[in-house]
Amino acid sequence: MKLLMHLCCAPCAVYPLRTVRERGIEVAGFWFNPNIHPVVEYRSRLDALKKLQALWDLDVEYRDEYGLKEYLRNVVGDEENRCVYCYTVRLEETARTARERGADAFTTSLLVSPYQKFDLIVQAGRAMQERYSVEFFAEDFREGFREGRRQSGEMELYRQKYCGCIYSEMERYLREKQ
Repeated sequence: MKLLMHLCCAPCAVYPLRTVRERGIEVAGFWFNPNIHPVVEYRSRLDALKKLQALWDLDVEYRDEYGLKEYLRNVVGDEENRCVYCYTVRLEETARTARERGADAFTTSLLVSPYQKFDLIVQAGRAMQERYSVEFFAEDFREGFREGRRQSGEMELYRQKYCGCIYSEMERYLREKQ
């Protein structure tokens, strides 16, 4: 099987990538994360993924588009549902790219995080499966979240402190303050 995996960040990529590679699945990575803000955070995550790519000799395609304006235009006024937009835009680009590359399936490293909305990710992935006629590989990788974080620490990969969007940054630091 040829699988294209959307990579949200290096720490979340470690366990899913290792797992599918150990099964003999041919996996390539795909970076497309216009939701990550501010730009310093975006660059830190991108640099960490490039470091993981070099360490593991990964095939990764980068769609390096910092999309603050487009992201905000699509979520302002409906911030409580921003994750739906966020998952959909990234998985749509991944599905489109998987089809262009002739991959058998696509997935995302977001499926490893217990902080993400697993059911919404799967729902968005299934919708893109139908739209682009490429299977969505919907595996629950959450059992390996802590192991992946541990390994990313050993590799000295940058590890973020919030989901990625400007709203999640605000929520994380407001909670910390309280």
